Amino acid sequence: MDEPTLIALDAGTTGITAILFDSELRPLHRAYREFPQSFPAPGRVEHDCRQILDAVDACLESVLEQPQSQSAVGIGITNQRETVFPMDPGIDEALRPGIVWQDRRTAERCKELRQAGKEDWIRKRTGLVLDPYFSATKIEWMLANHGDLRERAEGDGVIFSTVDAMVVQHLTEQEHFATDPTNASRTMLFDIEAKAWDPELCELFGLSVDWLPEVRPSVGDFGITSKYLLNREIPIRGVAGDQQAALFGQGCTTAGSLKCTFGTGCFLLLNTAEQRVESEKGLLTTLAVARGGGASFALEGSVFVAGAAIQWLRDELKFFENAAESEALARSVPDSAGVIMVPAFTGLGAPHWDPDARGAILGLTRGANRAHVTRAALESIAFQNAALIEILRSESKQSIDSVLVDGGAAANDFLMQMQADLAQVRVVRPSQVEATARGAAALAGVSAGLFDDPTQCAFFAEGRTEFEPAISAEAAAAKLEDWERAVSRVLSRES
Repeated sequence: MDEPTLIALDAGTTGITAILFDSELRPLHRAYREFPQSFPAPGRVEHDCRQILDAVDACLESVLEQPQSQSAVGIGITNQRETVFPMDPGIDEALRPGIVWQDRRTAERCKELRQAGKEDWIRKRTGLVLDPYFSATKIEWMLANHGDLRERAEGDGVIFSTVDAMVVQHLTEQEHFATDPTNASRTMLFDIEAKAWDPELCELFGLSVDWLPEVRPSVGDFGITSKYLLNREIPIRGVAGDQQAALFGQGCTTAGSLKCTFGTGCFLLLNTAEQRVESEKGLLTTLAVARGGGASFALEGSVFVAGAAIQWLRDELKFFENAAESEALARSVPDSAGVIMVPAFTGLGAPHWDPDARGAILGLTRGANRAHVTRAALESIAFQNAALIEILRSESKQSIDSVLVDGGAAANDFLMQMQADLAQVRVVRPSQVEATARGAAALAGVSAGLFDDPTQCAFFAEGRTEFEPAISAEAAAAKLEDWERAVSRVLSRES
């Protein structure tokens, strides 16, 4: 019998990735397709269901053309979290565009709830701060602004779907409509202690638990792909939100292990195992995946704009044609010449949680050029993460001297060295930076019985690149003070 293989499907914010892995979690084939982003008004971000699902089909078809895919024993799915679609339960079509996690349209509603004294109660149940980032106010907005949706929902004609549940429903041709605890925990409708949808939270936001997907274990049965769709029947054996999948894919399954994913945004997750740690400085308490596939706890710091800042320089300002060119351009100047970019394009996440903040480029002089601005954009990513690592040190009572990194921008050596310098940590980069997809494959591998512990796989014994701090702690602290002063210039009056 051929060696068993695993398929990971990563439904990200800007594109779909499918990767075929061997049984030791080494990649064999990768397919990727970007899909369009829609910005219908300032602060609003939407996705088209059909564009996402068409990209899913194209990427899976590419993987299934590989001979090794004939021995695939399972698919693991991971996805952008918090984004939500109103779906027709009978077909894989959305009734309206999905509202993306970056969207800020419900900021006023969050302020109303905060003023009504709901924030502490919501945080106790969900581990989340009251912010438009999460799904609950997005669903409430849809029901209030698209009159037909409430009528249809009350007649069992609408289901509100996270991206993973939408993909599961599509691949199984409506046989399964299910999510997992890590995705459910990001909706602001899920009790992370009871690990179930919370009827009182649903009532607050004007919806029924019946309109939400079934919650199944992250390592578990999510159905079988339809042979009519892909001409193959393959079990879907695992699901997790992208950041929790990356944590699992980095082997961070014990308390104190930390990873940072450099993607559209940046997300730091610190595994706290069975201990639920409450943050007083803007971090989130969220669910993660334990070594055996059950639910555990983590602390998370969320940076909304990271790689998206480089995409903006590429797509809107036309600084370069390929995002990878940003590294050489940034290296072409010795420093940013005093330029600081605060990329609050969709507000600021942790620790400020200010949806009304907006981006700014500060410190411009006549001598500043695109190289200085590009360097400032890369620095902004490292600054935001460094600030969150300091909070993690404080609240977890751990020294935190190293961080595992992954995501597309983690391939940028300049950025990784800068991150080591500003956060005063050893940055450890594995040979393959697609930890999110690797985590999804690992979930499927555990479910299929290929291994009990992903870190036993050969991939984790392969070489890694390390970046040590090259500046003093005092110099790093001085730079961070300049950064915090710049951030204070863009915060809204209400923050």
